[in-house]
Amino acid sequence: MNKKMISLAMAMAFVIGTAAASFAADCKGTVKAVSGTSVTVTCADGTETTAEGTAKVGAKVEVKGGKIAAAKKKAIEGC
Repeated sequence: MNKKMISLAMAMAFVIGTAAASFAADCKGTVKAVSGTSVTVTCADGTETTAEGTAKVGAKVEVKGGKIAAAKKKAIEGC
């Protein structure tokens, strides 16, 4: 009985963790750490999120749908 409860608890934790990752908020921020293709980003509001992609530590990026997109640069204006 005890093993069944532990197995059930582990399965529920996995399902909840996967669901939370799929609903990760989109944000703009700076890269805090990189591990392979997993990138930890500190968002502008102070929260941290993990996304897939490639970036260098300290780079300003945008997280959309759990993936890294490079932050857009401002257009050059002139006459």
